[in-house]
Amino acid sequence: MEEESHIEEVEIQNKLEVAPALISVHPSQKSVAVAVGSDLRVFDLIDNCPVSLVDESDGPSRKESIRAIRYSASGKLFVSAGDDKLVKIWSADSWHCLNTVCSEKRVSAVAISSDDSHVFYADKFGVVWVVELDGINEGKTLPSKKGALLLSHYCSIITSLEFSPDGRYILSADRDFKIRVTVFPKKPLEGAHEIQSFCLGHSEFITCTAFVSTPELTQGYLMSGSGDSTVRLWDITSGSLLDTCEVSTVAGHLESNESESPTQVTVTDICAIPNSSLAAVAIQSFQGIFLLSCDLTAHTLSITKVIKIPGESFIPTSIAVSASSKLLWMVSGASNLPGSNHPGFSRVRVISCLETESSSTLEDEQIPGGAKLLEQLQGKIPIEESVMSAAAEAVRAAMSSLLMKKQYSEEKREFRKRTRNDKKTTQ
Repeated sequence: MEEESHIEEVEIQNKLEVAPALISVHPSQKSVAVAVGSDLRVFDLIDNCPVSLVDESDGPSRKESIRAIRYSASGKLFVSAGDDKLVKIWSADSWHCLNTVCSEKRVSAVAISSDDSHVFYADKFGVVWVVELDGINEGKTLPSKKGALLLSHYCSIITSLEFSPDGRYILSADRDFKIRVTVFPKKPLEGAHEIQSFCLGHSEFITCTAFVSTPELTQGYLMSGSGDSTVRLWDITSGSLLDTCEVSTVAGHLESNESESPTQVTVTDICAIPNSSLAAVAIQSFQGIFLLSCDLTAHTLSITKVIKIPGESFIPTSIAVSASSKLLWMVSGASNLPGSNHPGFSRVRVISCLETESSSTLEDEQIPGGAKLLEQLQGKIPIEESVMSAAAEAVRAAMSSLLMKKQYSEEKREFRKRTRNDKKTTQ
């Protein structure tokens, strides 16, 4: 009875893990989506109205925090996945759920092939799975499918999945400081067995990846952010580290409670600006973003601009930009805040003219969709500054707890094995 009681406590604690608010923008800026906890909120920017999601797929409804959201490059599909082990594939036109995939483990990252033929999801045990989408482009609701094994990182949480711009490689980053570059196979359902390279150099968990490319250099170079206070630039073909940018050098702009030596900060998100050599970067404890410029000839990174967000305590937990607009969309917030009865909080801000000297943070009434959009994506207006500060701190602590590697005694490891709540069920 005592062991059963402990298992119940572990299950409850897992359900209450703090999760950051996420944002994603349609490639043509037709819509914008925000995930807070188990809540997926979408606003149609063309018709200027909230979107009602319709889920009649053959699968359970979502009850736990969403950890990954993404539009496909074509803008036809949208995928959401998270702690409830559900991968939901939506039509980004009708917003009907076309398919629900049940994962064996909690999902930490998703990706979609450039031709919308396959969806990929990674779990917290380091496995990447692939689902084939036969007939999904016709907008049909498909019967529930199971994922096929694509590749594995051997028990290391995968934090990011990306395709190279030319589609030749699929990249998977993890909490063990490495990025694996895998040749994308002609038959994904049979697995990906050819490793092109490993990008090694980070000294802490990797949080995010993005490709920076231009029309002249379509292959581009990979940028990665980490808990080691750096953004790094890579040649994925060879795995070579080309340059390292210390984000802690944004000193004076960082808001730290410690007066000692430079504080190690975590890069929260990286968003490459389409068809340019720039990327926006968000870091923990900083109320704003900064722009990194990548010299694609010299293979160097440099900080070109720091943009502070005026007003309340707004520390971005996720950032996104569409291919057709140079508006940078940002969200700050979290779900399951300790001591709060509210399921989640989110605040949306937008920066315009990102690449110019006249870049500025838009007032709420200037944001596309205005008050209607904010009401849909935020849930309520306004949000108290104390709540946003608490959310930022809770996200920081949760990310550190999830991704920092812990050392356990043999006795503790055996106890954790016995009390796991995500064991594979036997039929």
